[in-house]
Amino acid sequence: MPGGTEWILIILAILILFGGRKIPEFMRGLGRGIREFNDAKTNVKKEIEEGMSEKDNVKTSSSNN
Repeated sequence: MPGGTEWILIILAILILFGGRKIPEFMRGLGRGIREFNDAKTNVKKEIEEGMSEKDNVKTSSSNN
């Protein structure tokens, strides 16, 4: 994990590369990307849990017969 001095150098490099006006736009895009990733992760987790629940229901139904 970078320390204080490293973070300052990283921030300065970003300012030089992107300029002050592009940083808010860059961060907004990064935030949207992270949000979309988390939404997709949540959807996949939900689908897996639903599939396992359906499998358990089928297994319980077939063992009752």
